[in-house]
Amino acid sequence: MTEDLPRPFDGLLVIDLCSEIAGPYASKLFVDAGARVIKIEPNGGDPLRRWTASQQDLAPEESSPLFQYLNASKKGIALDPRDARDRARIGRFAERADILFEDWGPGGLEARGLDPEKWLESNPRLSIVRLSPWGQVGPWADRPANDFTLQAATGSTENRGLPDRRPVAAGGRIGDWIGGSFASVAALAAWRSARQTGEGQVVDLSVFEAMIQCFTVFGDLGSQFSGGLQSRSIELPSIEPTKDGHVGFCTISAQQWKDFCSMLGRQDVADDPVYLDGGQRMANLDFIQDMMHSWTREKTTDEIIELCELLRIPVAPIGNGRDLPEFDHLIERGAFERAPGGFLQPRPPWRLETTSPAPIGRTAALDEDRDELLALLEKPVTTPVVRVGQSDLPFAGLRVIDLTAFWAGPYATSILSDLGADVIKIESIQRPDGMRFATPIRNDVLWEWGHVYHGVNPGKRDVTLRLDHEKGVGLVKRLIEDADVVIENFSARVMPRFGLDEATVKALNGRAIFVRMPAFGLDGPWRDRQGFAMTVEQVSGMAWVTGYEDLPLVVRGVCDPIGSAHAIFALGLALEERQRTGLGQTVEVALVEPALAVAAEQVIEYSAYGELLGRDSNAMPHAAPQGLFETAQPDERIAVSVTNEKQWGGLCRALEAEDWDQSESLASHRGRLAEHDALCARLSAWLRPQGRDAALERLLAEGVPAAASINNYALWPNAQLDHRGFFQTMKHPHTGETRYPSFPAIFSRFERDLHRSPPPTLGQHNREVLQSELGIDDKELAQLEADGIIGTRPSFM
Repeated sequence: MTEDLPRPFDGLLVIDLCSEIAGPYASKLFVDAGARVIKIEPNGGDPLRRWTASQQDLAPEESSPLFQYLNASKKGIALDPRDARDRARIGRFAERADILFEDWGPGGLEARGLDPEKWLESNPRLSIVRLSPWGQVGPWADRPANDFTLQAATGSTENRGLPDRRPVAAGGRIGDWIGGSFASVAALAAWRSARQTGEGQVVDLSVFEAMIQCFTVFGDLGSQFSGGLQSRSIELPSIEPTKDGHVGFCTISAQQWKDFCSMLGRQDVADDPVYLDGGQRMANLDFIQDMMHSWTREKTTDEIIELCELLRIPVAPIGNGRDLPEFDHLIERGAFERAPGGFLQPRPPWRLETTSPAPIGRTAALDEDRDELLALLEKPVTTPVVRVGQSDLPFAGLRVIDLTAFWAGPYATSILSDLGADVIKIESIQRPDGMRFATPIRNDVLWEWGHVYHGVNPGKRDVTLRLDHEKGVGLVKRLIEDADVVIENFSARVMPRFGLDEATVKALNGRAIFVRMPAFGLDGPWRDRQGFAMTVEQVSGMAWVTGYEDLPLVVRGVCDPIGSAHAIFALGLALEERQRTGLGQTVEVALVEPALAVAAEQVIEYSAYGELLGRDSNAMPHAAPQGLFETAQPDERIAVSVTNEKQWGGLCRALEAEDWDQSESLASHRGRLAEHDALCARLSAWLRPQGRDAALERLLAEGVPAAASINNYALWPNAQLDHRGFFQTMKHPHTGETRYPSFPAIFSRFERDLHRSPPPTLGQHNREVLQSELGIDDKELAQLEADGIIGTRPSFM
């Protein structure tokens, strides 16, 4: 691809008022696709300019590599909203923009004399995305929070770790990257809607709600179906020691577990149905670990990977900032590229046939583009309002044939359904979506009780068609003929095996966009490897910075919804390309590559400074003190995290710690980090005799980020989520009245309840789709059912 090739978002103007990670990552995704982004900073600059995880000393005008990764190619200006002229300038930039991101907190714009409603009056097409920890409204909206405390509030942290050790949060500030990923989708949706209707809107994105979608594995749905609380646990098997390091396993299905045990020479365990249950494995932790480690410690990582590949057991090397750029698969796919600053960074996590990401530009110094950008404000506003449709919902009118299963693919298509697309989910009675069976429920329709299946499939129609039979695949092909989008998330070899390769899809429908989401991509040495969320977390570096010092842990599914968000964004690019060319194309979003993009700090830090980031339970380089602390009642822990001087001052006041407040050595983040353990010990002693609620109230009142660390199955009732209408109750044919989580943002022009229907039962819409849309008559339908081509019950149940 040439550098001057047209890009999907050429001509789009984005204003970025955000700092740190979330908002800048969202606007970076638009930069990669050709948009022009103007970054407006305060006079002191974005704090991330001076941040490195390894606490490097930066030259006065130097920007950190992580800041460069997030902000390359953006134009920069410093404006002070306390100054009337600068407030007016921000408003005039908004008049010219298509999209504006801001993260100044609930009412933060208004408190500084800026009125987003007036911006919409002067620029009706503008889409404003407001990112905040809890959302703009609700009883918790003004609570101080960050990634660490929000993880605790979702219920994720409390359930990760060994039962006899402290729970651990995910490292790498992953919640911030989640917020940015979902903000990009929200902005894409609002902008497409504005183009269709001529009317922009305000999008209120809650990072907390986005993290619930990513961190909890739909624990609230699980709590409704099975009740009780979740026990703290780790995956077995997962990251295990080898003769020369570690290796990552993942046994999602019963067959994978049986094959794993057989590989270890333990057919007795493979044949024991007790150990099909992950809870039973945890209950027999010592036995399972001894069984595994007596085998894995005798073999090298490469030897184990080779065996697992032969047996189709998901497996991965454990990635970190040093080793990732040396993996042969990532080298062949060009997963990393050299930035102008000299360090390595992940390339944009999508591939399109007709275009390529914009090249990495340089990173502007603070206020570097002031003259150029102020001159822009002197030019008349000429951007026309273009209407190409009528519906508010951005994907209305799109027909999606959904061949995905498990989590990443189905969640992407569920969001597309929420935002207007007609999604037809294709399964078979021989091989239904595997997530249907991920449930502890045991009844005669257990495949309708998988809580993750419920979480990622609302709003769809469901058709069962046997893809390994000519009649079944023939009907799928007829559906593709009328589709706008075909999407799948299997390894690269699966769809071609069914006769649904890229050439066939193009021959059937030249306008169809074929979105492919294999774990490791369509080419490269690992292309045929199976991979699930945990596999990708193991290889991408996410697990390397999560866990105990002596035991890395998977985050538990988070990269699936992150991959979903990036797939939707990439689809948006392909739709723009189709509008330009009139043709569909293949879009590739390898699940590992969005994970690399959001775990980028590790490779960036190592390639820039030779520093290998690691893990140490809940101690992390961006906060001090930070941890989970016991209170007077058993299992009522509080998460506390201090990341800046203002919060530190609040903690000193809460503890009445005048010595801390007066200490010169503790006045800086670096000084506090050096004394992290001592600070945590004193904070722990202060919290231990107190009730959780009283201590939490005291800390929050002083502006200290803190949250109750709850069980994953105890998310609801929640006053903040209820106020914002996060849950949508629908009646499912089998589970009855059920509470479903919504997209993690409130759109001012859309209804909050975006799910159009509960998740479909197996084959629920066979007759509706095959008869009404393909013209199949009753006799032929009956024959299809008799032949096992369609059905409503798994063939093996």
